[in-house]
Amino acid sequence: MSQMSTMYAAATEHLAGIVLALDDDQLRSKVPGSPHWSVHDVLAHLAGGPSDALTGRMDGAPAPSWTAVHVAERRTTSVDDLIQEIRTNRPALQASIEDNPRPAIVWDVSVHLADLHEALELGRPDPSLWQPVHAAVAPYRLGERVLDVEDYELFRGLFSRRSRSQMLAWGTPLTQEELDELPIFGPRDDDQPVP
Repeated sequence: MSQMSTMYAAATEHLAGIVLALDDDQLRSKVPGSPHWSVHDVLAHLAGGPSDALTGRMDGAPAPSWTAVHVAERRTTSVDDLIQEIRTNRPALQASIEDNPRPAIVWDVSVHLADLHEALELGRPDPSLWQPVHAAVAPYRLGERVLDVEDYELFRGLFSRRSRSQMLAWGTPLTQEELDELPIFGPRDDDQPVP
């Protein structure tokens, strides 16, 4: 198995361990990294994205209109059933990403897992659950530039999980305009929780 395939399995099991232990209030709590979603909504998306990828229902991906369908279709689905959907789809999904050096589905679960860690004040996820994604994304977004920024913070910033002011506080030689070009989903202005 490839590193990304193995990481996907570990990340989804870690996800299950988190959400299966939450009460209803925690499942309804908002996730700052995905501010229109609750914890349950993030889980619904993480179940829906792989299902869509395996069935070829990718029209509009990865736009908000595509991810909104995952959330809407699973709004009343129990956490147990969402985790079962993820686990059922996992072998086929792992096989589908085996030769993909930059599998978006793995990037997605890694980013949203960190979102949940930050929203639920669980500290940082284990580096094995985000470092391989950071290693793949940083050269893609930075090119030849090397920034003296802690890997986790750069990982979060590259996926639009740090605000303009938070990224400016890194103290890099980049201008605000150059920093604004780094985040995959564009810059944001709302400060994010930093574990």
